[in-house]
Amino acid sequence: MNTTILSELEQRIAQLSAEEQLWLIGRVAHRLRGTSAEEQAELAAMAADPEIQRELRTIEEEFRETEADGLEDV
Repeated sequence: MNTTILSELEQRIAQLSAEEQLWLIGRVAHRLRGTSAEEQAELAAMAADPEIQRELRTIEEEFRETEADGLEDV
């Protein structure tokens, strides 16, 4: 672990406003989770896309018959 760089980062972060620090924490958390804010925004846009919603309804209808096949979700 490079304590010099970490110490410098800590000092620079301390110079940020509370709002900026919270924003930075959120960005770091997203990065650690593996999904960036941009990726989440893209997914949200896709989910809101009427064409994609229409396709999902079509797929749901096609597989509706399999819901009665006797298998249960585990």
